[in-house]
Amino acid sequence: MHKIKLCPILALALLAACNSTTGSPAVTRPSGPTEPAATVSLPSATAPASPQPSQTQIPTAASSSTFGSPGGGDAYYPLLGNGGYDAVRYTLDLAVDMDARTISGTVSMDANATQDLSRFNLDFSGPAVSRVTIDGKDAGFTRQGSEMTITTPTLLARGQHFTSAVTYAGNPGAAPSQTPIYSRGWVNYDQGVLVSAEPSGQSFWYPLNETPADKAAYTFRITIAKPWVVVAIGLQKGVTDNGTTRTYLYETDNPVAPYLVTLGIDEFTTETDTSSNVLVRNYFGAGYPDSARSSFDRTPQMITYFESLFGPFPFEAYGVVAHNTRLPFALESQTLTVFGNSFTDEEVVSHELAHSWFGDSVTIAHWKDIWLNEGFASFGAAMWQEHTAGKDASSKAIQALYQTLVRDESQGILLGDPGPDNDFNKLVYDRGEMTLTALRARLGDPTFFKILQTYASRYFHTNASTADFIAVAEEVSGQKLADFFQAWLFQVKTPDIPELGLFHP
Repeated sequence: MHKIKLCPILALALLAACNSTTGSPAVTRPSGPTEPAATVSLPSATAPASPQPSQTQIPTAASSSTFGSPGGGDAYYPLLGNGGYDAVRYTLDLAVDMDARTISGTVSMDANATQDLSRFNLDFSGPAVSRVTIDGKDAGFTRQGSEMTITTPTLLARGQHFTSAVTYAGNPGAAPSQTPIYSRGWVNYDQGVLVSAEPSGQSFWYPLNETPADKAAYTFRITIAKPWVVVAIGLQKGVTDNGTTRTYLYETDNPVAPYLVTLGIDEFTTETDTSSNVLVRNYFGAGYPDSARSSFDRTPQMITYFESLFGPFPFEAYGVVAHNTRLPFALESQTLTVFGNSFTDEEVVSHELAHSWFGDSVTIAHWKDIWLNEGFASFGAAMWQEHTAGKDASSKAIQALYQTLVRDESQGILLGDPGPDNDFNKLVYDRGEMTLTALRARLGDPTFFKILQTYASRYFHTNASTADFIAVAEEVSGQKLADFFQAWLFQVKTPDIPELGLFHP
């Protein structure tokens, strides 16, 4: 993800001012920093449904040992996600009323039990629920805050495949007013709908296991009145004309982390390109300005270049959903990056594309490893600058960025564990990029890029940690790199990079 910047190129300012240190607090639904004003208006959403009594008896044999955990165990956001099952596919079968700003329908989750289960949780703070079933049989449920607890009609055995289905209707859940727009999930603005939810926010509009550690495939069947157009991640598989409405079908069989899901509604126009041998389909909201649209012109060339550095493009397609509203961020939703009509220069475009390899295909399991996403994407953007502007310009940018890091040491942030208040701090981006720059300088290009390609291949469509990347780096290079990573990831002082003539004062 990129947020709006006020600093020079390659120094990615994530907040309203370059020296801000505020991020998302460690709460169940992180609120994040105060964002610059954006021309986006939220609907007056109804409150989530009051907890409803269970309609199904808990099995007699049930005990606390058969209760799935209400949290995914993330150190920063302990109540995001849930335990006891592994999601395999979500099917969102929803109707959208743009006039009333409501959604209604059923969301199903195909999953495998990872323990015996008599009850389990979904993350959901959206509209009122009318029915829950497990494998077609009515299940009891209660709701409290963002947690929805489901009581199974019969005990689910460890390893058993099951399907939960939640039927609901109403306004998508309203995020707290301090929640940054990139974490609000479903957002109605003056022209349409956008979805953005990092590190969380999807649970404001559909029930799920909201942790990046539990990736799943997706099917979207979205019905809406004409002339509205729906776009979503994956590939469009069909459009059914129902007379006054249309039903759009999108699917992806590749696993997706929850925060990388997006859906857009507008009167979109579409542009496609296959010159990179990867399908690029860009969706532009009605009236989207040509000046912003041109920022995406070189996406196919970027794909070809990044494939030479990182390996084959990891998905069935790429593109953007470009909303004609001002947004202070861009988000790398899988196969379909979210943009507004500003903040669309090539640095941001290349950063988001690089996330396809690092963040989307190889995804962090825990938010403390966020540098593996943002540092790698920032490095990708720097490589695109080197490729297009030349090494002299790149060298000057590296020197400037190094000085920025030295200047900002007073914040005391550790790259390898920045804390929930700083998971999207600019230092995570900048020092993450510089860590890879220093590793490249130390090992040389052949070894360094072999490390990146091996890492991308080994953890293709799965989750990885900082320890995993260090292990790959040591394996491929044949060197012990513990001291190197200790200095860059877990010490405040900016290390020297003698190979580039960069030394701490």
